[in-house]
Amino acid sequence: MSRKGIHAILLQCPAPGTNSDVYSDCMSFNDGAQLDPSQVEDRRGSGMGRGTKIGGGIGGGIVVLLLALFGINPNILGDLTGSGSQSPAVESGGGAGGVQECQTGADADKRLDCRITGTVNSLNAFWPDYLADYNVQYPRPNTVIFSQATTTGCGSATSAVGPFYCPADTTAYFDPGFFDDLVTRFGSSGGPLAQEYVVAHEFGHHVQNILGTLDQAQQDPQGPQSGAVRVELQADCFAGLWVRHATTQTDASGKPFLDPLTQQDLQDALSAASAVGDDRIQEAATGRVSPESWTHGSSEQRQKWFYQGYTTGDINKCDTFGVAAP
Repeated sequence: MSRKGIHAILLQCPAPGTNSDVYSDCMSFNDGAQLDPSQVEDRRGSGMGRGTKIGGGIGGGIVVLLLALFGINPNILGDLTGSGSQSPAVESGGGAGGVQECQTGADADKRLDCRITGTVNSLNAFWPDYLADYNVQYPRPNTVIFSQATTTGCGSATSAVGPFYCPADTTAYFDPGFFDDLVTRFGSSGGPLAQEYVVAHEFGHHVQNILGTLDQAQQDPQGPQSGAVRVELQADCFAGLWVRHATTQTDASGKPFLDPLTQQDLQDALSAASAVGDDRIQEAATGRVSPESWTHGSSEQRQKWFYQGYTTGDINKCDTFGVAAP
């Protein structure tokens, strides 16, 4: 089906800023859906300070591993954050009780940490059944919400790394402050599906870890045709695949987690995929594009593979390793 045909079957939703109350309900959670906050560990307020120097307080080799595989291109990180600079404090959108207060879909519509939690619940409902059709078991990954900095099975990490998945402890890590950066620094839409795409992408890395494709990023770490780029694009495709099926995933009582997809939702997700393209980040940071140092792929590639997963809903169509040019 063509892109135009897909849009024709989507609900209409106003752009952000035209009516914030209506926009907040786009790709919203079903208000009555029951969330399971036990699937998310909340480490906010653990005391590790924001602004720890990359390569200083953190082991340099571990940081490069994290950035090359799961975060931001390490060759351009300094241009974006400044060497050892202090990042401003960002409200995480949490309440006094943390994610334990995230009980319903209505909470997920109101709070970012609850939206992360609800998205995790939906992903953990989707992937076991989907992979079972291929005789693949899905051990549920851990999920951590943190602020400023945290320790991981891959070493210590600060918020500057961005969301990432660590295969050593099979855990996805999210600082809610990143989602402000996604809009203010990277130029993404701030819509719900833009945020949910980020969570789904990191869970895509967990699926790759299960399938055995994740380690190809280490074997071939950078360049436009590299294994690292193909790993990231496949995770984008897996995120799109989840979006295709997201509105059919249900809670323990059988209620759908999410309401029907809208045209604006899809545009939001594509905006986020474009915003984190290597070429776009490099040009914003340095004024030039250096494909030889890419680790995640261009904006066009990231949109293409997310859309591939979304339109096909077929994991076999996410083989970024089987094409000459991803």
